[in-house]
Amino acid sequence: MFAIAWKSLRNRWPTALLAILAIVMSVALILTVEKIRRDARSSFTQTVSGTDLIVGARSGAVQLLLYSVFRIGNATNNISWESVQDIAQRPAVDWMVPLSLGDSHMGFRVVGTDNGFFEHFRYGNDRSLVLAEGRQFEDVFDTVIGSEVAEQLGYTLGQSIVVAHGTGNVGLVEHDQQPFTVSGILARTGTPVDRAVHVSLEGIEAMHVDWQSGAKVRGEGTSAETIRGMDLEPTAVTALLIGLKSRGTVFREQRAINTYAEEPLLAILPGVALQELWGLVGVAESALFIVSVSVVVCGLINLVSVLLAGLNERRREMAILRSAGARPLHVFLLLCIESTLLTIVGVVLGLALHYLLTLIGGQWLQHHYGISVALALPGKSDWLILVSIVAAGLLAGLLPALSAYRKSLADGMAQRL
Repeated sequence: MFAIAWKSLRNRWPTALLAILAIVMSVALILTVEKIRRDARSSFTQTVSGTDLIVGARSGAVQLLLYSVFRIGNATNNISWESVQDIAQRPAVDWMVPLSLGDSHMGFRVVGTDNGFFEHFRYGNDRSLVLAEGRQFEDVFDTVIGSEVAEQLGYTLGQSIVVAHGTGNVGLVEHDQQPFTVSGILARTGTPVDRAVHVSLEGIEAMHVDWQSGAKVRGEGTSAETIRGMDLEPTAVTALLIGLKSRGTVFREQRAINTYAEEPLLAILPGVALQELWGLVGVAESALFIVSVSVVVCGLINLVSVLLAGLNERRREMAILRSAGARPLHVFLLLCIESTLLTIVGVVLGLALHYLLTLIGGQWLQHHYGISVALALPGKSDWLILVSIVAAGLLAGLLPALSAYRKSLADGMAQRL
């Protein structure tokens, strides 16, 4: 039966090829969408990795995560520098990176930090930041910009930029008396780091020297050389990224910071907060899965259409088989085997196309969106999808098989002009 089915498909290769092509596209799409969906979730939850705690003013976990990692929204309050020093001296703390937010440049957030940010910040699978060009902060007015900032604004090393007060797209009040110089450009990460302008904490204080109560003081302003000789220790920061000496102490340190007596603070575990945030924004992955399943259904419907459309042309073939001794059950099984063979060939080729798409598009997704998509053997969910498609292909062949089963020998032998 298998040999007869295979020869029959070979004789009708144009229509069989169309059915296979539909299944190939369906399988490749659903497997690729599932791969991207899983890896996008993994990449999202690893937007910041290697950081044990994120500390900010007491608010909500998602809000703290949004403004400290994704640069979305604003903090309800700042953390005093005395509290920062107190937390840094805790025995369990290995390293700490302060973040100061509140200014912008051409719609991109300005992040005040120190050189420890470039050393300790991790993303993805424990990947560190890399400078594509230039160096870290050496001068008070040095700035290290993300790759997207450099690309969209056309900035190069040595470029002079002016930071604006506030976080709007249009800076109404600019720190034009204290411009910064681009000293470094970070390699692309696919994270919010690409869309940030990084300056030192001293730089944040320097550009606010001639400001009082959030407003610029009238006058000529203080010169850059004079500012460099000042004490530029910050009075407050917006958030802290903390790495601990032992992961086993994370809950103890979190509780100690959340019950800090000097001021109301909140410490969150980045991974837990990212999972919570993904639960809010991850509706799109369900929509993608529904779309890909719909494409598979369309491919199977096309398979049924091809088999049904070919029945009238094959009625004489079926009659000859019956006259040669084939039973109605044999005709029924022949159509079922054909649909199953078409589906299996489509699944195998679809799997190959999926790997080709993953190989070609993986680097592009990593470069532009920070989604790490690597070649891997099919997982349990992938095998379940493939087996389900093969089973659905077999079921799709039942309708034309039943139709062929019910055709009579006389009807098949009759000439129709």
